[in-house]
Amino acid sequence: MLNAEETRRYARHLSLPGFGGAGQERLRAGSVLCIGSGGLGSPALMYLAAAGVGRLGVVDADEVDESNLQRQVLFGTGDIGRPKVEVAAERLRALNPLIRIEPYRVRLTRDTAEALVGGYDILLDGTDNFPTRYLCNDVAVRLRKPNVHGAIHRFEGQVSVFAPHLGGPCYRCLFPEPPPPGTVPSCAEGGVLGVLPGLVGTLQATEAIKLLAGLGSPLVGRLLHVDAWTMRHREIRLRRDPACALCGDTPTLTELPDYPLTCAPAPVVPEISVAELAVRRARGIGDYTLLDVREPDEVAAVRFPESIAIPLGELAGRRHELPAAPRPLIVHCKAGGRSARAIALLAESGVPGKMFNLTGGLDAWLAAHGPPA
Repeated sequence: MLNAEETRRYARHLSLPGFGGAGQERLRAGSVLCIGSGGLGSPALMYLAAAGVGRLGVVDADEVDESNLQRQVLFGTGDIGRPKVEVAAERLRALNPLIRIEPYRVRLTRDTAEALVGGYDILLDGTDNFPTRYLCNDVAVRLRKPNVHGAIHRFEGQVSVFAPHLGGPCYRCLFPEPPPPGTVPSCAEGGVLGVLPGLVGTLQATEAIKLLAGLGSPLVGRLLHVDAWTMRHREIRLRRDPACALCGDTPTLTELPDYPLTCAPAPVVPEISVAELAVRRARGIGDYTLLDVREPDEVAAVRFPESIAIPLGELAGRRHELPAAPRPLIVHCKAGGRSARAIALLAESGVPGKMFNLTGGLDAWLAAHGPPA
């Protein structure tokens, strides 16, 4: 039975048809482990705490950075430099002192995953990199825990519940393996609309609450795609892949893979600083070739006027558009990751001549010199 304080706090739940005291008691008895307390984790954790989920675990090894504050609503300016889980625990306990908050200042790895996830009813995936996303999926399938998935990119997001034990697919049924390093821009490189993770994280919290309370129709076997730019929502039906290596009829992936903690970096390549590029630009464009491997919308916003723009994903098929040696090729993207991968790709393809990665990418140039002219 709910006590008097709980009855007052959760009054709006108790008056919901089909929810009532029984649904609230199931929330109180339930537990959710949130992997990441950033853009997705912040709103998800706040709403789960406010709703009265009895036990919330928060896994995050990072500290608050100023660039987080545009979207990670658990944190404020005064929290910069503090451990995220420490701040998250303070905020969530202040929001609802009736529940338990369990902070884990660690990273989810093959060695820690089963021990962490095994103690909770639901895993909520608030990760921002593919190795951890696949690890979330794999450990959830092994332990038969619903995996409330969320992902964001620029203006778009998606939400689903991956749970083969409930009749749906797992993440690997859709994407059997992580993409090659450097082929997908990170949020730091591609950007993200600040309110988008709030929208997606809140949808994740909604799914977790429905699962715990045993109400509604969770997104098992369905993926909800959200386009914040046009404010259009699209539902995609999903089916389990009988040939899936993890949850298929004859699974071959029987142990948790030993993924690195972050996507492996692109091979080390020679670099050039923005100061050196400024000197070369002053000499004239005949001294070098500048290749921009960002996406077209990024290029449209700001670019070096003398650059050749070929997105990384199209570079293999369009490398013939690059001038022949002997002019050095300087490659850049937003922050330096995609451009390093582009140089490795060109080298593997046998493109001759010297190639340099612009250290820090266009971001570093803008910080030092402003928009290029």
